[in-house]
Amino acid sequence: MTSDVRPEEDGAAAPPERRRPPGDRVALRGDLRAALPDATAAVVVTALVFVFLWARMESGASDTVAVMPFMDDPGTYWMYLLSQAFGWSALLWAWGTVMLGLLLSGPRPARLPVSRQVLERWHRTTSLTTTALMFAHALMFAAELVRYEDQVGWVKRLWVAFADSFVPGWYDSGTGRIAIPIGQAALYLAIPLGLLFYVRHRIGANTWRRLHRFVIVVYVLSVWHTLLYGTNVWFGEWPRTVLWLLQLPVAVLLLLRLLRPARRAERLGPPSGGAGRPGWWLRAAGRVAVGAAVVGLLVVAVSGRDGGRDRPTHPPATAPHSQETD
Repeated sequence: MTSDVRPEEDGAAAPPERRRPPGDRVALRGDLRAALPDATAAVVVTALVFVFLWARMESGASDTVAVMPFMDDPGTYWMYLLSQAFGWSALLWAWGTVMLGLLLSGPRPARLPVSRQVLERWHRTTSLTTTALMFAHALMFAAELVRYEDQVGWVKRLWVAFADSFVPGWYDSGTGRIAIPIGQAALYLAIPLGLLFYVRHRIGANTWRRLHRFVIVVYVLSVWHTLLYGTNVWFGEWPRTVLWLLQLPVAVLLLLRLLRPARRAERLGPPSGGAGRPGWWLRAAGRVAVGAAVVGLLVVAVSGRDGGRDRPTHPPATAPHSQETD
């Protein structure tokens, strides 16, 4: 989730002193060390979210319990709560790293609070932290399934938990049949797309740049997974609307980035004939689609119709899926 443009990539030749020598490439090891403060902050935020979710479950105000009443004991389902906490932290960090990336690759503000190099480093480190949080979210979900499947032996419990959490299409219960593969796709795309930055000198900057554009797909899949499966935003109430509203600045920055990209080669310009025409129409369609997304988000904010479910009068009392038995 690193920015797809460097200061010298706007079509103009960069001064010789600004070019990075081959021996001065950004190394993954260095960014991992630099990410420690960021990762520490993420752990603190995750702990705070966990305490908040625990308190709501104990008080009976948890939306998770409203959806699944059998989960009314935080002492038993603490791993599920921790999975939720990691998920919310991952989404928050994904939001931040995408905003940084769009800020760096779109129209350049006249003034920045810190140097561009610092923003780029923050973008890289928050990207690494986001991927780690996403993996922790999936891992704690698997750990909860291991605890839940207590009617079978350990080997089968581990396999079922692994398959339900990490094998696309394996989880076969309710909304999770769609939501979990979407979340898995986000994780499996985030890992290579984030790490490709550190080998772009091998694959070429143009190849890396084309692949890196799919990072926004990772973010869209993450939000979609949350809207489908996040019990804390399950109902059509203010938490779900706030989640929708948080996507508005992302969509606006993305639209600005498409309309006024930093690289001249990506600017739309008039349509050209011959082989370039399909590409022009594809880029134009992308701008129209993002503009429509901005309008749609505004409609959601004004109308309050956010796709949430109605809170049931008598919630279901079933488990997420039937336990496996020998």
